[in-house]
Amino acid sequence: MFSLKSVGRRGARTAAVGALAVAACATLMTGSAGAIVNGTDPTERYPFMATIPESAPKQGLYDGSCGASLIDPQWVLTAAHCVRGDGLELDGIVRIGSEARKSGGTVRAIDRIVVHPGYANGDGKAANRDDLALVRLDRPVTEKPIRIAERPGRPGTPTRILGFGTTSDSELKFAERLRELSTRRGAEAECAPGYADRTRLCTISRMPEAMACFGDSGGPQLQKGRHGRWELVGATSGPGAPGVPCSAGPGLYTNVPAYADWIRQTLKGTAR
Repeated sequence: MFSLKSVGRRGARTAAVGALAVAACATLMTGSAGAIVNGTDPTERYPFMATIPESAPKQGLYDGSCGASLIDPQWVLTAAHCVRGDGLELDGIVRIGSEARKSGGTVRAIDRIVVHPGYANGDGKAANRDDLALVRLDRPVTEKPIRIAERPGRPGTPTRILGFGTTSDSELKFAERLRELSTRRGAEAECAPGYADRTRLCTISRMPEAMACFGDSGGPQLQKGRHGRWELVGATSGPGAPGVPCSAGPGLYTNVPAYADWIRQTLKGTAR
């Protein structure tokens, strides 16, 4: 997600917005589009898309949310900073399979949260290391989970991001309907030096002035598999460069396939 330090240069108003988003883990990455900044209406159904409502009352945020992906009938995957942060309060539920942020779909209570043991939320290129968490639902759902890709495509591979985040770089107003954006995997050199690496994917918008933003964090980055079906390749994590607005890009996404073993072990080890 965005950190206060990463947005502070954009002025007091933007810094305040960034502070709220961080505290609520409702931010995305600097260098992505609006609820998804400048994203578009969904072109198809995404039954695996989930939202985690949350707030940060001490910072004045009462209606925030993060994105997540259903990867198992009883588990969603999100960003670690969406479930762990100073002043962050989770509503204790997850909404799955709806195109609306606050209605529809299937709602389940959160049974437990497992944050990756290596997670560290720093600043700049050191921010959001191992930024991944798994959330167990109290009961399974009937929506179809998204398959985790075996590996990310090469730089240039078309991808798609989804989210209910803010539609503006500087205003903390969340989208009420799901948005999508066409993106591509970027080379490590297309993000700022030291940002992208084996576990963090540089992501570039294929549309001008568009990218994920506050509230998109934790949401999915998709690529087409060999049979033409969407597969999960990334989870929205943060900006891919310092001191730029969301719409300027690039974005940084946790490389979900790189954590496949940890994911499998966690789901297996916590099964009842």
